[in-house]
Amino acid sequence: MQRIIIIGGGVVGLSSAAALAGQGHRVTVLDASVAREASSWNNAGHIAVEQVAPLASIAAIRSAPRRLFARGGALALPPAMASTWLPFALRMMMAARPAGFRAGSAALGALLAEAMPAWRRSVAGDLVREDGHLVGWERAASVAAGRAAWHTADTGIASVADIDPVAFAAITDKVVGAIRFAGSGQIANLSLLAERLEAAVVDRGGSIVRDNAAVIVENGRARVAGHDADLVLVAAGVRSRALMEAAGHRAPMIAERGYHIRAAADRWPRDLPPVVFEDRSLIVTRYGDRVQASSFVELGDPDAPADPRKWDRLEQHVAALGLPMSAPFARWMGSRPTLPDYLPAIGRSRRASNLLYAFGHQHLGLTLAPITAEIVTALVAGKEPFMPITPFDLARFGDRR
Repeated sequence: MQRIIIIGGGVVGLSSAAALAGQGHRVTVLDASVAREASSWNNAGHIAVEQVAPLASIAAIRSAPRRLFARGGALALPPAMASTWLPFALRMMMAARPAGFRAGSAALGALLAEAMPAWRRSVAGDLVREDGHLVGWERAASVAAGRAAWHTADTGIASVADIDPVAFAAITDKVVGAIRFAGSGQIANLSLLAERLEAAVVDRGGSIVRDNAAVIVENGRARVAGHDADLVLVAAGVRSRALMEAAGHRAPMIAERGYHIRAAADRWPRDLPPVVFEDRSLIVTRYGDRVQASSFVELGDPDAPADPRKWDRLEQHVAALGLPMSAPFARWMGSRPTLPDYLPAIGRSRRASNLLYAFGHQHLGLTLAPITAEIVTALVAGKEPFMPITPFDLARFGDRR
């Protein structure tokens, strides 16, 4: 039994905390937030096992100009934050070279192959709906290109089939072509997921403390001021960068800011899985009595003010599609923690033997949380994880000098 401090109460931190507490360790989660404003509890709820190809790719870079927000797309590169996103973009281009992309796809694919089984084994397995998801297009040219792209893509354990666009008829008549994924899924209720994970930590003898934390490394050991611990796990999302850099690591992570709007789901079909409108880079998901429309990749500072134009654009998308969701809309903006190669950072520090880390899961934090927790549990036990985790070693970015 070890005393373990986990910095970060998002889905990765709490999943790890629940798993470690279940192994008999004394776990304390440090998380200053009480409002559940993190991306963990406000994402699209999609268990995206099909997203094997890292977004650090030649294809993504080539398509960037036409995906810019100013041209109606979902990619935002705010000029005022160029000093933040430009270094990240340069690193991403380096990672997107063919050899790096192939290696990243192999590493990410191995993780994603175990994601759904890990969710079934988790304390929240009953919250998983394994109904796949739908993708639709509004233009005939988009249908042909989109179907061809997905049918030739590596989608891991997920499969793709063409379907009649009538599958969208209950929510819109704008879709002219569609596909359905099998093997993917969603979390039925993100708020209930947070409650379930927190309860599991406490029921297994752990505690959740609403407090900030800083990592201090001295003589090859990590500690957190005010807390005794044998091990420290950093799982603090975008805030992990400062924590790890203070410990001497380089973590070139950016805040990949996303936006959503939520409304009452009284007119939204209960049995409809997540739906993606690919022409608009829009995903819409129902959670209990709410329905949520999410979009945008805005690279920048996590603490910068939100851009209201993004919410306005989401409302325009909803209106243009004629979706059965209407005002009043609740608005949210939050940051996905993204490293330039679009792989997570999972492993043990080489600068402090008792410092572990699990962050940088970009769009896949929810998807990969339980399998990340199983890897962390193996590392704590001194065992080899189920797969090589060298591709996720933070040392790939070097140390701070």
